[in-house]
Amino acid sequence: MSKALEILQQYWKHDVFRESQEEIINSVLDGKDTFALMPTGGGKSICFQVPTLMQEGICLVISPLIALMRDQVENLQKKGIKAIALTGGIHHDAIIDLLDNCQFGNYKFLYLSPERLQNEWILERIKNLPINLIAIDEAHCVSQWGHDFRPAYLKIVQLKEYFPKIPFLALTASATLRVKEDIIEQLKLDNPHVFSKSFYRENIAYMVFETEDKLHLLQQILHKNPLPSIIYVTNRKSCLETVHQLESHNFTATYYHGGLSSKEKEKHMKRWMEEKVQVMVATNAFGMGIDKANVKTIIHLHLPQNLENYYQESGRAGRNGEKAFAVLLNNPSDVLHAEAQFLSVLPDKAFLNLVFSKLCSFFQIAYGEGINEQFSFNLNQFCTKYTFPTLKTYNALVFLDRQGVINLSQEFSEKVSIQFIIPSKEVIRYMSLNTADEEIILTILRTYPGIYDMQTAFNPTLIAKKSNTDEKIVLSLLQKLKEKQIIDLISKNNDATITLNEVREDERTINRVSKHLEAQNKLKTEQLQAVLHYSKNTKTCKHKLLMRYFGETIKDDCGICSYCISKNEKKQSPESISEKIVELLKMQDFNSRDIQKLTKFPKDDVIFTLRNLLENDTISIKSNNLYSLK
Repeated sequence: MSKALEILQQYWKHDVFRESQEEIINSVLDGKDTFALMPTGGGKSICFQVPTLMQEGICLVISPLIALMRDQVENLQKKGIKAIALTGGIHHDAIIDLLDNCQFGNYKFLYLSPERLQNEWILERIKNLPINLIAIDEAHCVSQWGHDFRPAYLKIVQLKEYFPKIPFLALTASATLRVKEDIIEQLKLDNPHVFSKSFYRENIAYMVFETEDKLHLLQQILHKNPLPSIIYVTNRKSCLETVHQLESHNFTATYYHGGLSSKEKEKHMKRWMEEKVQVMVATNAFGMGIDKANVKTIIHLHLPQNLENYYQESGRAGRNGEKAFAVLLNNPSDVLHAEAQFLSVLPDKAFLNLVFSKLCSFFQIAYGEGINEQFSFNLNQFCTKYTFPTLKTYNALVFLDRQGVINLSQEFSEKVSIQFIIPSKEVIRYMSLNTADEEIILTILRTYPGIYDMQTAFNPTLIAKKSNTDEKIVLSLLQKLKEKQIIDLISKNNDATITLNEVREDERTINRVSKHLEAQNKLKTEQLQAVLHYSKNTKTCKHKLLMRYFGETIKDDCGICSYCISKNEKKQSPESISEKIVELLKMQDFNSRDIQKLTKFPKDDVIFTLRNLLENDTISIKSNNLYSLK
């Protein structure tokens, strides 16, 4: 047994590697620059985690996804593997401590965002670490042709100067041929070993259905395939509406979106993972790190923003190798909806400049200041204050995040800060008279020594743990102390935190990054056009259309997509369809949906035939929409 396989079994409990994993690991161990294009669910992280554990030293992992970094670090720590993530909002002194741990504490993994490499002092510290591998996750972010271009990724190449003999491993789950070539060029990969796992998923049936009644078709699909399913929608409101609609038709469902607290996300996720509910209705916030093998159906109720996202989300079905379905439901109005949601809300340079200026005013940041400061942020409050359109403002903030001007962490949080507003001797007197509260108050005072002097960020979970009590009891005590005017308590709900990565310079900042804005907006338009082409094309195998987009060519039709099934269906003559409908209506009146269900003819053929029968005065339609034989 190879050492790599031993490590895989020891830490991940897998008996064999997935396709390409072992070859990529061997390439890295040979010291070769390596490019790995592995579609979602392919197990990219194994490709840098296993070889790192086989060698002395530490792996530097560069990723733009804070939640994914935290998730991977947590999972490694649970396995007893020492790992650290330098995410946004960490104080300067804490970063120094973490980097000291990396240098002297036998850590194996250091995760950080590409923006961190723009801090010279952090770069200087990294240069002194015993790096054995540099892994660049989400490597498509280095390409301006990629769907998530981040200029900070262009700085990664400078690590080549400091670690000329250390291999680079560039990883991505979605890249067209042009993006793949651009990644290799921008990162200056030296004669890299290239592993491009095919995007072809032979067990997934890609289905596109045009329907006026999505809910009805949704019910049919879920009844026919009662195994775990994910329904993707484009906004939080649709999450709740769809769950209520499904529950009213006796389906079990839950939901997931970026506005939920961490506890709510975990609770809803657990219900679905443990199959206490069949359906997870979610925005694209759901899916990262999800590896549930028996997902049978992925349904997109709305048109996705691009085929990269659609492919990744659809790829969460059928990971056990059994046949699964990726279904896209659309109707004529969806095109207008998608253009309104994805194109009309793209910010231009003037709006971007206005949002950044008002953001700094909102946080009361003076010109030339603000670097590394972190703020709680509520998007709706901000947009209401300055009468900004919400979606357009959100897109402007996301653009600033991807350009490295700010870090936007979209995690719901309740920020609590407190300050004692009576003298310390009065606090001691209060504790002597209220001994039940003493332990918690003493814990607060030991944990936050400056709490008499200023408003201090407060962590109720930490205090509960230190005082061996429940978090609810801690929060209840805070309210009591506030009512007694012993403390000043500020508690605010926020849907994000924002960290400024540079000083405020208004137009100078925006002028520097706006050159990428026009190219990004053009790319987003082209990507949506590709989605529309995929959804409307009725003359090509859906698998072929997807593969062509990602630069692959397949010779034969897949045989299982909606196009292939319709092509292979035996065509009925109009006369035979008419005869069947007339025979059916001799028994009783039916609506068009029931006629289609009972005859099993294609919907368009049934509608066409009903119109002909009405025109020929063979049938009539009643006020309750039932067809009747004359």
